[in-house]
Amino acid sequence: MSSPAKKRKLNSNSKSSPAAPRNLDYFFGKQQQNALSQPAKNQEEHSGETVEASNLTDEEFARKLQAEWDQEAAGGNSADHESKQSEGGEGLNTTIAEDNVEAAAEIEKVSNARSISSPGKISVQIRPEPSAKGKNTLSLQAAGSAEDTITSNIPFDESPLTFEPAKYIGGLQGHWAAEGGNASYAILTRCFVLVNSTQSRIKIVDTLVNLLRVIIEGDPSSLLPTVWLATNAISPPYISLELGLGGSAISKALKNVCGLDSKSLKALYDKVGDAGDVAFEAKKKQSFTLRKPKPLTIQGVYQSLVKIANTQGTGSGEIKQRIVDRLLQDARGPEESRYIVRTLCQHLRIGAVKTTMLIALSRAFLLSKPPGADFPLKSQGELSALKKESLAEIWSKAEEIVKACFAKRPNYNDLIPVLLEIGVCDELLVRCGLALHIPLRPMLGSITRDLSEMLTKLQGRGFSCEYKYDGQRAQVHCDNEGKVSIFSRHLELMTDKYPDLVAMIPKIRGDGVSSFIMEGEVVAVDQESGDLKTFQTLSNRARKDVAIGSVKVNVCLFAFDLMYLNGEPLLDRPFRERRGLLRSLFTEIPNQFTWVKSIDATSQDSETVLEFFKNATDVKCEGIMVKILDNLPNAPIPELEDDPAITKAIPEPANKTGKGRKKAKAAEKEPEKKTRRKALLSTYEPDKRLDSWLKVKKDYSTTFDTLDLIPVAAWHGQGRKSKWWSPILLAVRNEETGSLEAVCKCISGFTDAFYKANKEFYEEGGDHVLGGKPSYVDYEGGHPDVWFEPQEVWEMAFADITLSPVYTAAIGLVSDERGLSLRFPRFLKKRDDKGIDEASTSEFLAGLWRKQEEKAPNKEALEEAHDDEDG
Repeated sequence: MSSPAKKRKLNSNSKSSPAAPRNLDYFFGKQQQNALSQPAKNQEEHSGETVEASNLTDEEFARKLQAEWDQEAAGGNSADHESKQSEGGEGLNTTIAEDNVEAAAEIEKVSNARSISSPGKISVQIRPEPSAKGKNTLSLQAAGSAEDTITSNIPFDESPLTFEPAKYIGGLQGHWAAEGGNASYAILTRCFVLVNSTQSRIKIVDTLVNLLRVIIEGDPSSLLPTVWLATNAISPPYISLELGLGGSAISKALKNVCGLDSKSLKALYDKVGDAGDVAFEAKKKQSFTLRKPKPLTIQGVYQSLVKIANTQGTGSGEIKQRIVDRLLQDARGPEESRYIVRTLCQHLRIGAVKTTMLIALSRAFLLSKPPGADFPLKSQGELSALKKESLAEIWSKAEEIVKACFAKRPNYNDLIPVLLEIGVCDELLVRCGLALHIPLRPMLGSITRDLSEMLTKLQGRGFSCEYKYDGQRAQVHCDNEGKVSIFSRHLELMTDKYPDLVAMIPKIRGDGVSSFIMEGEVVAVDQESGDLKTFQTLSNRARKDVAIGSVKVNVCLFAFDLMYLNGEPLLDRPFRERRGLLRSLFTEIPNQFTWVKSIDATSQDSETVLEFFKNATDVKCEGIMVKILDNLPNAPIPELEDDPAITKAIPEPANKTGKGRKKAKAAEKEPEKKTRRKALLSTYEPDKRLDSWLKVKKDYSTTFDTLDLIPVAAWHGQGRKSKWWSPILLAVRNEETGSLEAVCKCISGFTDAFYKANKEFYEEGGDHVLGGKPSYVDYEGGHPDVWFEPQEVWEMAFADITLSPVYTAAIGLVSDERGLSLRFPRFLKKRDDKGIDEASTSEFLAGLWRKQEEKAPNKEALEEAHDDEDG
């Protein structure tokens, strides 16, 4: 059979026309073409070869064709060479003769990074590469063997008190040096795999600590991108840096790199239900790669993500697609592919939430430091010898320092360089303290079911009750030069959304005020009457590039706290003092800027508090916030019955009467003895949810509980609802594992208009519908007809909470075998002000169930009540 090399010589000697451009199909189809061009007497022989070639797999065909090329180059030594080929399953490097350089260049031109595959067969990728002798090499690299095996045996999940980074750093640095010098992405993938394989919070922290220690000691320049990638982000919330990638970009990359067609891709997605798992399966099927991938580094992956986020304008889609393609091409092995895709989807799902990372950082810097740093470390031997309580105290002190720094300045770009320089010490609190135009994480209020619970918690303390407005929480920064920044409770910059507030700031700043950080609630109001409007009205306001002249929804800022004044942080000052400075140094402007409406009270003023609560709900407020005014020692918690003022204003449930009430009360007292009351501080505690601030909403009553749930799946409706989704499956989120746990199906509370809009939003085959069950949703019931992309939060009411063998919500928290479900769930509204990371947690659900069980009448009480009725 005529070889490609001979054919090219024939063409190159022809003077009638230039050589036509050739592609892979040209070379791979050579056998069939040559079979037709042979003399008739040889036709039968060559037709047999053609039939044989057509039955070969892509890999076998590529190897056979390569062998023929090598036979031409080697002058008849093909038999020996083919036997070597049959042994080289892990990778094949064969030299093309120098007269085939032009053919190799043609393949390079046409098939750069192109895979040859067919559905259900092995995927083969071919690319000529320069050899050591200056010749071109056609390389078939086995994808499975391309994984980085250097890191695969590092026991990152070992205890940090026994793990020794020095045992591995020498080998790792040598390996990294051969591939560019920086820490490889493979070491991060190794950590992700181990973290994803356990639900133990201790194991997850230990694994992250050991990874961070290896990076700190081996390649400290890669620590910052390591932390960003492990926390599934590339920048803090107040710096707008979004990848802006749709599912189509990732799907296209998987097709381009792994040789999948649309049908194969959909089949994989239907099977596994997660884009990262699809990439894993596709990479496993890709037995041979185009070339030995260029190893990914942690810094390189992070820089690629930043480049994707910064790419805008004409042609940006193509540029982003090339970057995504290159990341997947260079991913070595299925696990790297899985986590590259999950990172691109911004859903890493390893359970390494913010708090976990901060704990891991604090411990890592107690045990390791970068070369050249001189801060002291803790001895692993000494720590190992400590008792559990003493060790926990050392860990806790370091954790509190790191958490406090991040709460005041939530940016790893600020925190990590200082940690590398001075480690975990008190100086860190000064170096990473409060700063203007960098939002601090807001203090949060604990939820109470009703006023009686709130009054019981605050016995013996003076407190302030404030209207809880139905608006948007805002943090306002102003510096000496008058520059204003406004941040949301999620730390997103929204200065452009409120130009009217920015223009108002110079008018409210009193004499002697140069700089400040103030917190308040932005509420839509009627400019003339000052009447409050709903959050839905506020949400109709444009979010970006709002001009003052185009504002149609007027707002008022109701200020309630002052955290920074004239260069001095006020976080450690009592709330009474902070509030006094706020109200004395700033000027009210009717219906534009004022203070939250409030009263000061004690638990003895229960009737006044109840009246204030009713007034708040009457004027469209969500309820009230209750805040401790002064720092005082904790007072003992008296029993609810001991204060007649409370029981008079807040009636008891009807089921607690007579002997039954006393027995129920005695049962409730038992666990109280085992708990320790947290300090009720009047200071501002960023990023903490304490009983110092209590939230009493009109929805949190003993007879009307609500949960914020995430819709995750649905079934086709029946009868009149056959064209809509009904019922709809809803879930709570597990804060530790990152999974979504199904809690109930709902068919109640929806209008026809809602059903129609919901079906259009979750349209089959649309962007908001998944191809199959995602692995991060826990549900053991029937098979829904459609799975939703989790992205909405719905407020749901219900009658009560029950144990369930079907639903997995809070399983392990109240029962080892059964989860929790809701009886008679009813849809109330969409929570457009909340993201899915703010949906109700399984812990919160379990807490509601426990309170419900505490308030439920016991059997003896029911029997006594029944006897009384008979008498």
